[in-house]
Amino acid sequence: MLSKYEKELLVTIWDKAADHAEEIGAESLLRMFACFPKTKTYFAHLDISPQSEHLRSHGKKIILAVVEGAKNISTLTTTLAPLSALHAYQLKIHPTNFKLLSHCILVTLACRMKDEFTPVAHAALDKFLSALAAVLAEKYR
Repeated sequence: MLSKYEKELLVTIWDKAADHAEEIGAESLLRMFACFPKTKTYFAHLDISPQSEHLRSHGKKIILAVVEGAKNISTLTTTLAPLSALHAYQLKIHPTNFKLLSHCILVTLACRMKDEFTPVAHAALDKFLSALAAVLAEKYR
């Protein structure tokens, strides 16, 4: 459960992240592919090499969806329902991958935020990204 302060903090963090969505998203995806190589199978049809247009474009889409989720945290399930359905029914992404990517996003933010990545920010981001991964996996139940 996120406190009012944590929700406000998340909006602030993600508003800043939105300005760098392409870079944060691409770096997060690269981390996921390096740490969890089997996740690359879902992207076999795309050029996912560092700095590729596909990688940067998809990374940006991911982070902007996360930003939208943070802005609408009280309606997260409704906000992300179309993405949940797309990934479950059409793309058939295994739900564990949402947790893996969430972790890689957290690590990327930690590296980029430096001193702003306080224990409170860490906890808020971790709770939010866990909730986000759970919402994206809902259609699998």
